[in-house]
Amino acid sequence: MKLTPHNISRDRISRKRIPLVRERSFFHRFFSVWIVLVLYNVITLGVNLIDNVMLGAYDEVAMSGVSAVNQLQFLFQQLLLGSSDAVVVLGSQYWGEHRTEPIKKFAVGALLLGALMSLVLFLIATVAPEAVLALFTKSPAIRAAGVEYLRVMKYSYLLFAMTTLLLAVLRSVETVRIGFFVSLSTLVVNVSLNYLLIEGRFGAPALGVTGAALATLAARAVELCVVLAYLGFMDKKLAWRLRDFLHVDLRLIRDYLRLGAPFLMTSFIFGSAVAMQTVILGNLSDTAIAANSVASTFYQLVKVAIVGASSAAAILIGKAIGSGDVGKVKSYAKTLQLLFVGIGIVTSSLLFFLRGPIVDLYKEITPESREMALQFILVLSVTGFGTAYQMPTITGIIRGGGDAKFVFYNDLIHIWGLVIPLSLTAAFVLGWHPVAVLFCLNLDQLLKCIPAAIKANRYRWMKKLTRA
Repeated sequence: MKLTPHNISRDRISRKRIPLVRERSFFHRFFSVWIVLVLYNVITLGVNLIDNVMLGAYDEVAMSGVSAVNQLQFLFQQLLLGSSDAVVVLGSQYWGEHRTEPIKKFAVGALLLGALMSLVLFLIATVAPEAVLALFTKSPAIRAAGVEYLRVMKYSYLLFAMTTLLLAVLRSVETVRIGFFVSLSTLVVNVSLNYLLIEGRFGAPALGVTGAALATLAARAVELCVVLAYLGFMDKKLAWRLRDFLHVDLRLIRDYLRLGAPFLMTSFIFGSAVAMQTVILGNLSDTAIAANSVASTFYQLVKVAIVGASSAAAILIGKAIGSGDVGKVKSYAKTLQLLFVGIGIVTSSLLFFLRGPIVDLYKEITPESREMALQFILVLSVTGFGTAYQMPTITGIIRGGGDAKFVFYNDLIHIWGLVIPLSLTAAFVLGWHPVAVLFCLNLDQLLKCIPAAIKANRYRWMKKLTRA
């Protein structure tokens, strides 16, 4: 049965048993895309982890200052993630129809949106850096280190936005390997310059926090150059040329912005909630700040498997909807959910068993910070299992199928209607231990599994987004 706007509603009525996918090609496509995206995200997040570990060996205050800045950058990254996810969802449907010209045209709007967000963050970092960092920590020393880091890092935001969105365009047409090579170049540059500039080796100046920021800025510049070189000389699917950036189709850009609006709102809700988590923990104690810096960085590194699964699912679902085969879309959705459960078992086990060796990498943190970091990671290994199912189900299957509003309302209710009020009460009214507060902050990861399962298996999220 072919999927069109006229027969989607009738197909929803069908209650026939949905078979699991058994074709090897499906699993090959999923795992080939997933593995590359995981490697890309591991190395991308590894840049922040390396900054944390190398600065942690240099000075705990410097590490905490960079962690505070990274919370601001995390919100920016979440907005970029929302923008790029919208690119993938819309682009993959056009790719399923074997049409690439519309992708290039609406991508111009995505790049302009990314440039605008970069400019806003740059101005905030320039005009009021200390006031922003004061939201995340009450320590003047940590804020001072963060301001020093932010003074350089603000110049990397535009470079990072362009790279992220261009890679999203490539992902929408199932070109994912370039992302791995981009992140690998970033890692090499960042590690090398961190080694030279943080403590001053081989005659280089010892710049501390500023050295770490310069290393990251250089890495962002290199990765953008790699992407542009690939698009200009190697890509065959899009055949993007400079003149394509000058051909603006306002209808397609409006389609993208209309689709992207709930993506951005959802990303803002989630990103601001994570920032609020840092605010809450940061106002409890310096020990909680350091412990959260260690635990959250490690958790994000393991979570890339979940994020990669979300992206891979969105590509497969979007392309299947573009092809018009309803039965294929439903079988994909059912099979993917089982894969997500398996990924959850693996990621939670990694968090549990590797928490000790990872925390031991941070040589200069206090024994109190180390013990609390271990407890934080234990909490995340429990709530992370819920994340592994609900996040790719909601953002990969449901939103990948075209229903972005469900994700927005789901996050709004669970995060700002429940988790944040509960966590604020636990921290500042009831005076609970930071570990209990952290569990409250991540409770939604378990609760969202229920609506995710109900929504995904009713198949009312399939929407055709392309123009004729």
